[in-house]
Amino acid sequence: MYGFEALTFNIHSGYLEAIVRGHRSGLLTAADYNNLCQCETLDDIKMHLSATEYGPYLQNEPSPLHTTTIVEKCTLKLVDEYKHMLSQATEPLSTFLQYITYGHMIDNVVLIVTGTLHERDVHELLEKCHPLGMFDSIATLAVAQNMRELYRLVLVDTPLAPYFSECITSEDLDDMNIEIMRNTLYKAYLEDFYDFCQKLGGATAEIMSDLLAFEADRRAVNITINSIGTELTRDDRRKLYSNFGLLYPYGHEELAVCEDIDQVRGVMEKYPPYQTIFAKLSYGESQMLDKAFYEEEVKRLCLAFEQQFHYGVFFAYMRLREQEIRNLMWVSECVAQNQKSRVHDSVVFIF
Repeated sequence: MYGFEALTFNIHSGYLEAIVRGHRSGLLTAADYNNLCQCETLDDIKMHLSATEYGPYLQNEPSPLHTTTIVEKCTLKLVDEYKHMLSQATEPLSTFLQYITYGHMIDNVVLIVTGTLHERDVHELLEKCHPLGMFDSIATLAVAQNMRELYRLVLVDTPLAPYFSECITSEDLDDMNIEIMRNTLYKAYLEDFYDFCQKLGGATAEIMSDLLAFEADRRAVNITINSIGTELTRDDRRKLYSNFGLLYPYGHEELAVCEDIDQVRGVMEKYPPYQTIFAKLSYGESQMLDKAFYEEEVKRLCLAFEQQFHYGVFFAYMRLREQEIRNLMWVSECVAQNQKSRVHDSVVFIF
């Protein structure tokens, strides 16, 4: 019922929308990033962050600080905010908020399975998992030898269970199979999330379909570039692309046959929104592509806040805060390793 959300939206979701817009005003500004880039040590970064919303989370940390500590505490703030919003939400917003965490669950599953394959300690791996993607039986992932066992022993009771139907095979887990599993799961997850948003209708469907389509297209480009020169066949590559987005279906047909980065560029330049992204790159270069995509994503996420009475702001806020944590990690690493000349290479300004 597009256009009539204003009548009923605030009954259940008005308080939370106000909360999330308040959180959004606490995101770091360009001035904050410029100050952070001037810092000489990690303690300087902590001192600057003490004047922001991260202050209470970092104030009791002793010197010397480590980059991992800063990232951990900043992530903890995001998790606390998410849990508060989830505890206050009613249907269908609570389901929408849970959908946001499924991507982290997939990453955690892949992290633990890959780590186990390389004989890493499970406790060490659990510490590296994203707290938003944790579930009860995650520690037992280490016992699985193949996809079927992974599903039967562990994932059947998690929200990821429906997404596994496409990738249950008896093949042993190796690096190639795990990457295919990650992308198959992501494809099923994005399509499911997209369908859910379409059912919600109204402004939520309009804004989320744009954001999710961008995510699907970005994954299609990354899958294509990462599979160039591997044994992945064209048909296998095509199966990993999501069945929606600006590139679906004709762009997918062309991407599936690309054999180098310049051919990918040729396909993407036919689509005006992506033309500007690839215009920033010189020919044959893919290193800066991630940053160009992140910048475009941030622009779209900020636009989600321009409209009211929709759930897209929750997705946009979580993504913007995650980008901010990536920025802080990059700045902290550059300062810790005395590489201040590179500090602007990967920082994506949000406002």
